Amino acid sequence: MTIAGLDSGGGAGIHADVKTFAAMGVHGTTALTCVTAQNTYEVREAQCLQPPLVKAQILAVWDDMGIDAGKTGMLGTREIIEEVAATVSKLGFPLVVDPVMIAKSGAPLISEDAVDTLKRRLLPVAKVVTPNRHEAEKLTGIKITSVAEARRAAEVIHREFGTEVVVVKGGHLDAPEAVDVVYIGGTFHELATPRLDSRATHGTGCSYSAAIAAGLAKGLPPLEAIKTAKRFIYMAIRYGVARGKGHWPVNPMAWLEMPAERWRTLEELREALEAVERQAEVFAKAIPEVQTNIGYAIDPRYATTREDVAAVPGRIVNYMGRAKPSGPPAFGASDHIARKILAALAKDPQARSAMNIRLDAAYIEKAKSLGMTIAYVDRRREPEDVKKREGATMQWIIEEAYRQTGGKTPDLIVDWGDWGKEPIITVLGKTPREVVEKVLRLIR
Repeated sequence: MTIAGLDSGGGAGIHADVKTFAAMGVHGTTALTCVTAQNTYEVREAQCLQPPLVKAQILAVWDDMGIDAGKTGMLGTREIIEEVAATVSKLGFPLVVDPVMIAKSGAPLISEDAVDTLKRRLLPVAKVVTPNRHEAEKLTGIKITSVAEARRAAEVIHREFGTEVVVVKGGHLDAPEAVDVVYIGGTFHELATPRLDSRATHGTGCSYSAAIAAGLAKGLPPLEAIKTAKRFIYMAIRYGVARGKGHWPVNPMAWLEMPAERWRTLEELREALEAVERQAEVFAKAIPEVQTNIGYAIDPRYATTREDVAAVPGRIVNYMGRAKPSGPPAFGASDHIARKILAALAKDPQARSAMNIRLDAAYIEKAKSLGMTIAYVDRRREPEDVKKREGATMQWIIEEAYRQTGGKTPDLIVDWGDWGKEPIITVLGKTPREVVEKVLRLIR
């Protein structure tokens, strides 16, 4: 259960929490505390519910389904905090407290007199509390800029307020990595992820604490729940929702979508390779000396490196006059085809697949007769500084092709080659099946 406020922009509060619960594989329920008129850059208005109604929501769920774990977000007033603390204390389910005090926009989300009530009444009831640097400073009076000071604050919160597990989040600390300090059972743990330079931070605290609560609901020990939540929120920030004029929302669904998208990508590529093998003798004619490969990128929202592009390890070879993939498709299997696809995605998010075939004048003439868009690239004109940069040639080829077509994705890129570089044709398309069909139309 999330006991929190409503963000009309959908980036934080109960929206973020319920999405997180779903992504983590638990059923989410809600007890609404306050309604905000909010977007990615400001809170325009807020109104909190009467405490008895907040309590009634908690009990309605408890009496019917039970509550395996809960979390709090925006509580708004001293009276609501008192009611939530008393109710949770009576029911006894593990509670994660995100001590929300200030919105990303800087607007206060809790009355000043409620801070003392939160410390005195709610933190002793909580199993886990997850303050960021500024919230930990407000709770302890300690100035926090380093991991060492975060450790000290975590211990103080545990000792003075009785919360069993304290997580001082490291997003605002002066450290090269985002280091969260976890105090549990008298021991410190430091959980680090690379620091992300991202606008997508709206809802970070909500989703992180919700992910911890989901882990507890599934029976994970607190430290394991926190470690999983740390990985979860890193992914949610990295693949955030690029919407709004202020701090973009995090994307809790990336936790589900990434593995699902990778599976779908492999399946579609596997089906395309089956089509190649059904026409193995035809495709064998188009395989160049450097052999053929076909690649397919995951959803462009998530495709950033060669590890996000699947291809054939060892390529597609001409084996006794038949095209034969050397093995099943795998991510990161091709550097050249991946670089081309990633460069194409930067121009056109639908250009997710590519295949290289032998350069044959007959193929070019057939493409012209079919009305296909063709770009011609002469690598002898490649700038010297590009040639010297590892992997830059593939991107230059794509950029040169798109320059010729005026930004339209070409069906074919004819690469005339260079000294020691075999001439080749690259066929582009939305899916590997579309690319395979284009190639068949050229070479039959």
